[in-house]
This record gives sequence, C-alpha cells and structure tokens, in this order.
Amino acid sequence: MLKQFVTVMPGTLPVALLVMSLGVMLDVGEGRDRPVSATWRRWGLAIGMVAAVIFGALRATSVINQRSAVNFPVLVVAIIMDIAAIVAVTNARRLTANWQRHLALLNAANAVAALCIALSVFYAVPDVILQLTVFVEPGESPFTSEMLLRALGFLLGVGMSIIVAAICRTMRTTAFRFTFTIAATAVVILVTVQHLTAILQIAQGGMIMQHGVAFRILVWLINHASWLVQAQAWVFAVPAFASIIAGVRMPLQGADATESRKHRAFRRKAISAAAWSLIAMIGVSLTLTVGVNATTQTVTLSPPENYSLKHGVATITFAQVSDGHLHRFQYKAKDGTVMRFIIIKKNGGAYGIGLDACDNCGDAGYYEKDGKIICKKCDVAINLATIGFKGGCNPVPLPYKAGNGKITIQTADLDALSAHFQ
Repeated sequence: MLKQFVTVMPGTLPVALLVMSLGVMLDVGEGRDRPVSATWRRWGLAIGMVAAVIFGALRATSVINQRSAVNFPVLVVAIIMDIAAIVAVTNARRLTANWQRHLALLNAANAVAALCIALSVFYAVPDVILQLTVFVEPGESPFTSEMLLRALGFLLGVGMSIIVAAICRTMRTTAFRFTFTIAATAVVILVTVQHLTAILQIAQGGMIMQHGVAFRILVWLINHASWLVQAQAWVFAVPAFASIIAGVRMPLQGADATESRKHRAFRRKAISAAAWSLIAMIGVSLTLTVGVNATTQTVTLSPPENYSLKHGVATITFAQVSDGHLHRFQYKAKDGTVMRFIIIKKNGGAYGIGLDACDNCGDAGYYEKDGKIICKKCDVAINLATIGFKGGCNPVPLPYKAGNGKITIQTADLDALSAHFQ
C-alpha cells in the first residue's frame, strides 16, 4: 500500500496544485455573472484526463511502445503554454479587475490555462494510471488483501494530492493576494522546469546532446525530481505566513458586535488555513522522504556478460544461458544509446528473450530473487512463461533466432528499439 501511495502522490500533486492555482488566480464572478471561458479550465482538465486514460491504456497494451514519440511534441507545446500561463498568472489581478471591459484578454488567459492543464494532465497522468497494472501479480488471485491494499494506496495517493491542493486553496481569502500570486507563479514555473527536464531527457537520446554544465544540471534535475514536487507544495508557505500575519493583525473588536464576530471569525479562519497548509506541506515532504526511503529497495543489477558481436549479429551460446537464471547483456546502438537485453531459459526448454526494459516502467531493469524475475521499479514478479511476449510489465520482446546451440540477434533489431533506453 505504501509503495503505491508514495508513487502515485508525486505524480498527481503537481497537476492538482496547477489546476488549483490557475483556478484561484483567474476566477471571477459567480453564477451567471462570470464569463463562459471560466468553464474552459474544467474542460481542459476533463479532456486531458480522457486523453491520458486512452494513452495509458495504449501503453499498457503495448499498442504504443515508444512513448517519447508522443511525449516529445506534447512537451514542446506544453512548455509554450506554461510560459503563456506564467504571463497570465502574473497579470491576473489586471485581467480579473473590471474584467467586463477586457473580456477578450480574460478569455485568452482562460484558454491558455485550459491548454496548460490539459497538456500537463496528459503528460503526467498516464504513468499514474499504469500503476493500476501492478495491482495483481502473475498467478495471484485478483481478490486478495494485498491487491486491496495496493488499490487503497493508489486511492490515498490521489486523494492526498487533491486534499493538499484544497487545503492550500483555503488561503485565497485570508492571505494577501500578491503572496498567493507569488505561490501560483512559482507552481507554474516549477511545472515548466519539470516539462523542460523531461524534454531534454528525451532529446539527450540523440536529438540534442547536452555536455558539461548543461548535462550536470540535467542529471541533477532528474535525480532530484522529488525536490521539485516538494517545492511546489512549500511555495505556499508564503501565503501561509501572510495568512497568519493577516489573522494576528485583525483586531478582535469592531465597530459593533456583528463586526467583532466577523473579525474573530476571520482570525480563526486565517490561522487555521495557514496551520493546515503547513501541516499538508510537512506531510508531502515526509511522504517523499521517509515514505520513499521505507519502500525503496537498493537493488544492484547484475553486471552484463560477454558475448560475441560480429558483422551485425550478437551471438550467445546455449551453454551460457541454460542454467535457468537471468542473464544480462549490454549493447551500444548506432545512435550511441547504451542498451541492455536479458535471456533466461524457461520451463519447458524455451528461452525468454527481451529488452531489460518494459513499456510501463522504462529501463529500470529486472533482477532475480528467490527464483523470480522482478521489475526493479514496481517490484512486480514477472511470469516466466510470458517473458518474450508483449503486455503489462513484461520485458519488451525482440526478434531472435535459436538453433544449432546458439541464440542470434540482429543488431539492426536492437538499434530499432533504442528509444526504450532514452
């Protein structure tokens, strides 16, 4: 349960905070006294969610096995919309004040926000949805306490993201507006950094190679992705402290009894909103530090073994891989990508051969434990019989020939699959 919780929450929290921030900054009027474009943000969320579910399903069934081909153009447009959203948020006060006089500008801002939300959801949510595929391990009944605990962890992860965003939203009426603007702008900037990191990581596979300082910065951002998620929550410490100050400064006595009650109610609300927001931020940090450490297994992949590579053909003898254990091999593709593939002799004498990567968890790799082949990222045991076939968390299959005491793999077939390691 904890593993699903700490995996799902950081995937959904940035989206929840983005949706909340754009909604607070661009909201005007009530009921009929609001522009039609105010609903566009909800449409953006709905469309992005539907598209994400479809994309996640296509990836889970291996209909789409190179997600970078889809994610790259999506991220390019997303970054453009992120920048436009930053402009909209920083100018939100002018856009929402007397908005009837410049309705076209407010409509444009809402359109940008809707696209920003839709693209962010489409990029982030499929990886969360794919966690559903690891609820039931191969050979395990779907109706077990373990499956129910994994499902509960998934729901709690999504729920916590929504609750954190909702708690931070309560400060919109108690904190000084400019402090909430600072927090909302920071959220969008951090989302932009996440999208930029993702697109540079894809490009590093061959399109745009980073070197020197640029490469070290990229590596740092990749290795500290959880820090960015924590930062997106902690930026709301600014309106939290502002809310406390506003509450403390509010005099308890007003001009009359009614006004005094309003002042006391505001003070309670301001301090309570700030306190709960700070508790939520601490909860996020604990989840992404203590929680992750509690579920992370330090697994070192076995080193790659030697094999023959001549004239565009990789050759591995049966004798080398006939012991029924996992064997890992490494290959450098024509585009410079370092790849890994695995071979294991299955029950019945057939060989399971595939990349040391899957469509769900990327190139995390597999390891052997207690006679089981386990995905390093999601900790799911792979059914030996299904290795070599598409679907789920199975290794990505690759063409090969077996006979005359050896297994041969064309390097051209490996080259064609290098995107799985980019």
